Amino acid sequence: MTVEKVKPKFAVLGAGHGGLAMAGHLAIMGYPVNIYTRNSERIEQVKLRGAIEIEGEVEGYGNIQIASTKIKEVIEDVDIIMVVVPAMAHRFMAEQCAPYLRDNQIIILNPGRTFGAIEFRHILNNEKKIKANVIVAETQTFIYVSRHLEFAKAKIFQIKNSVPLAAIPAHKTPEVLKIIRNVFPQFVAATNILETSLDNIGAIFHPAITLLNAARIEDLSRDFHFYIDGVTPLMARILEAMDDSRIALGQALGIRLHSARQWLYLAYDSPGKTLYDAIHATPGYSDVKAPQTLIHRYIREDVPMSLVPMSSIGDLLNVPTPTIDAIIHLGCVLQESDYWSEGRTIKKLGLEGMTVEQIRSLVLKGE
Repeated sequence: MTVEKVKPKFAVLGAGHGGLAMAGHLAIMGYPVNIYTRNSERIEQVKLRGAIEIEGEVEGYGNIQIASTKIKEVIEDVDIIMVVVPAMAHRFMAEQCAPYLRDNQIIILNPGRTFGAIEFRHILNNEKKIKANVIVAETQTFIYVSRHLEFAKAKIFQIKNSVPLAAIPAHKTPEVLKIIRNVFPQFVAATNILETSLDNIGAIFHPAITLLNAARIEDLSRDFHFYIDGVTPLMARILEAMDDSRIALGQALGIRLHSARQWLYLAYDSPGKTLYDAIHATPGYSDVKAPQTLIHRYIREDVPMSLVPMSSIGDLLNVPTPTIDAIIHLGCVLQESDYWSEGRTIKKLGLEGMTVEQIRSLVLKGE
């Protein structure tokens, strides 16, 4: 007589483009899924249908067990909490989860952007001082290229081949992968969260392409494809300059990172001798339209939560990040915001004054 393995229960925090896609896909695969969002209108549609409809690479209806704006009932009886919100909401989610977490739960940020797991864990352990023994992990990128079509319907354009994941401390990564790879075999072990945080290719692509195509985005008389039309050979040169600084940060921290061109090949099998060629050879990018407004997460999330921490740790380690700094400055001007102070700085992460050895000890040992 064979004993059927008990399937892990999931909570998906977030019901936007990514949250709907992940919750729907998990449910279609047969896993018990709860979903949380602060948006009562969005969650009511999921409640009314009792399911999320998915189309594209995955087709079907995924039945949802609990859809709620009350985080306690969504997370209290689950095994894995998938945080699928813009990075500027990570702090909010950590603060909301803290009172209701229990031992042995796994929290995965999808993705962490830059140092998301460090921030999340710092809030839980040092600010909220939780007693529950939980594991915090992050992915290097989001597993899907997806868009929500309605409040209870999403389209998955493409599922990435390989998505690095790491826990903090690093020795907990195999424990997380042992469970999550049964669900998402695409998840693979990263060296540690320095790798997942600094191999953040969205930080290189999203803000620069958006800001340097601002006039086209403001022209509402016609839309355009974000990657295919928005990235010219000269634009790709700017992206490569940002990418060079990102790789230099990794070297300073003892981490070998993939270039953006190499990452496209690993994630999507995209060939190309140059970054421009690889972007234009990525099938999942062919249908992705540009934002219709500049008030968008590609600036409001990726500048303060991805580029600012890169620049901030660059200052700590004496690694110049001039092109990254230029894009941050443009984002501040365009949004009339001070992302330098609002963003995820080393002070907010609890890294201020640390040496490379101390940062690596925190990442590897959790102390």
